[in-house]
Amino acid sequence: MAGEVKDLSKFRNIGIIAHIDAGKTTTSEAILYRTGLKHKIDLVKGGTGGATTDWMEQEKERGITITSAAVTVYWKDHKINIIDTPGHIDFTAEVERSLRVLDGAVVVFDGKMGVEAQSETVWRQATKYGVPRICFINKINQIGGDFYKSLDSIHKRLSKNAVAIHLPIGFEKDICGVVDLIDMKAYTYKDYADHELTVGEIPADMLEKAKNARSMLVEEAVKADETLMEKFFNQGEEAITEVELKAALRKRVLDGDFFLVTGGDGRGVIVEKVLDLVTDYLPSPLDRDQGQTVGIDPKTGNEVVRKAALAFKIATDPFVGKLIFIRVYAGKIKSGDTVLNATTGDKERIGRIVRMFADKREEITEIAAGDIAAVVGMKNVTTGTTICDPAHPIHLEDITFPDPPVSVAVEPKTKSDQEKMGIGLQKLVEEDPTLRVHTDEETGQTIISGMGELHIEIAIDRLQKEHGVETNTGAPQVAYRETIRGTAEAQGKHIKQSGGSGQYGDVWVKFEPNEPGKGFEFIDQIKGGVVPQEFRKPVQKGIEETLAGGVIAGYPVVDVKATLYDGSYHDVDSNELAFKLAGSLATREGIKKAKPVLLEPIMKIEITTPEEFMGDVIGDINSRRGRIDSMEDLSGFAHWPTSLATPPTCVQCHKVVLPVLWSSQPTRKYHQTWLPKSSRSEIRNNTLFLRKETLRGLFFVELML
Repeated sequence: MAGEVKDLSKFRNIGIIAHIDAGKTTTSEAILYRTGLKHKIDLVKGGTGGATTDWMEQEKERGITITSAAVTVYWKDHKINIIDTPGHIDFTAEVERSLRVLDGAVVVFDGKMGVEAQSETVWRQATKYGVPRICFINKINQIGGDFYKSLDSIHKRLSKNAVAIHLPIGFEKDICGVVDLIDMKAYTYKDYADHELTVGEIPADMLEKAKNARSMLVEEAVKADETLMEKFFNQGEEAITEVELKAALRKRVLDGDFFLVTGGDGRGVIVEKVLDLVTDYLPSPLDRDQGQTVGIDPKTGNEVVRKAALAFKIATDPFVGKLIFIRVYAGKIKSGDTVLNATTGDKERIGRIVRMFADKREEITEIAAGDIAAVVGMKNVTTGTTICDPAHPIHLEDITFPDPPVSVAVEPKTKSDQEKMGIGLQKLVEEDPTLRVHTDEETGQTIISGMGELHIEIAIDRLQKEHGVETNTGAPQVAYRETIRGTAEAQGKHIKQSGGSGQYGDVWVKFEPNEPGKGFEFIDQIKGGVVPQEFRKPVQKGIEETLAGGVIAGYPVVDVKATLYDGSYHDVDSNELAFKLAGSLATREGIKKAKPVLLEPIMKIEITTPEEFMGDVIGDINSRRGRIDSMEDLSGFAHWPTSLATPPTCVQCHKVVLPVLWSSQPTRKYHQTWLPKSSRSEIRNNTLFLRKETLRGLFFVELML
């Protein structure tokens, strides 16, 4: 292992994110192999051996990543903290909380499939937190793998600002390296398990394609700097040095809306080029927060800049107990320090600090700004807790998670397991903020809610294997509700004579629907004292208690407005109980007459789908009695219209063109035209015109195919 890196500019905190089975964990394993932390490449799937970052028994069994795992590697005098995240949608919260504390990300794509559903999800999550990315198209060595088709899918579904920095050498099983468009050299290998790449000249049959691709890369790079753009226009592409080119590309990547793309067989040595991209183009902590971080002072509510760290993950270790993963944004945290839990306001002591290598630990004495590690000894910390100096409190932006949509009922097989199940579930919930547990007051069932069936299945399996609790699971009893659709008036009259003083209560109540979600509302419109003031509250109580039982199936009646407007009383026989019973009688009669209906649980969902599947999705929603509130086109004007048979051509030279935004003077290679007075983009004479509000001018640039 390399010596400890002190220079913060040499730090990289990155995540590896992707759709399930795109090859994230395989790529992580190859990185560990290439950086010397592993001496062989293990298969990800299988119960024995397996991936380093997939250390849980459930991960080894299924061959998938369930929980994010942190490892630290060293590459070319850089320290890289890597978090391998899950790809399955059920564990997307792991991606969410990881991206909150990371500075950059490597997005892995399956070269056979291109952009998939979860690819779009993790891309949006990275955009939400402003995380710069590079793209790695994996599995292009397999049958059906195609770097260029996958790149095209990125352009269509994610961003047009994705540009190749490496071109693969070979096709499918003949893939043997890449052409680096920066230094225009070929980096090849004989076997994917080689320890390093061989540098050589570009194959003759790829030279022209590489030159064209480099020209496109340079044209994109010089947009980062006006001076560099002028140099490019005046002196040509050859005048741009490698140093200038890399600096310009890095600037564009750090802006967060430009993405460099590479590809290859992610099992082995080709990840050397991925590591180069990470160190050369992804941000250091200094690029992101300059050693400081902005938050809110809990005492004043004002925005402040102070030293702080954020807890982004909780894990339970059988040997050391509760592990809290933290990212330090500014300052240092040492073993034995007393820190402030900004969420609870409590002071807590830092016990041990450990650097994690998946499920293995290396004890360290301190953790400095920009670094990621785990601490032991803190008790009341949850995901999203801010840790700071007690003398200078600060609260950082919280990590938000969606509510879990899927639930099951769970019960222990034996009474002796009841307490153990409660303790086990509590620990699982501490680790996973999207796993919720509660007892349904109506049914008495213990309900576990998660992001999907697999998520809950894993939780139940961990409950059994880690906590020794055998359970039975089943569908939760549906908690229906009742309401009314009409208006009705009803009399409730309670008279009882038993010798001596009796009971007398008489009320008239009007029942009508209330606004959805507003619940029960009681209105007192008694005039003239026909019902004394002291008896009106009992009437309300009688109505509420009766509504709790319903009239159709005994479920609570919700969203009802009850207006007490008339009645009578007896000077001797009237009392609170009599009027309470009168209110109950009026409710039973009135609800029956007011068109009662049964309400089913409803769920609000957001669906993102490619246009070609929209009909199937709408049909599925309709079959489930769903209602579509609105639809929105997320594609914008960034792609060619699908109906266009051929790409647009330049109006002057008739070559295939792409629109490029720039305001400098054109040269012989560029043809200028001003936009038409049109509010929409359109195709005229096989020429693409964009919205005029977005540009001062439009330049057509030759598309290198």
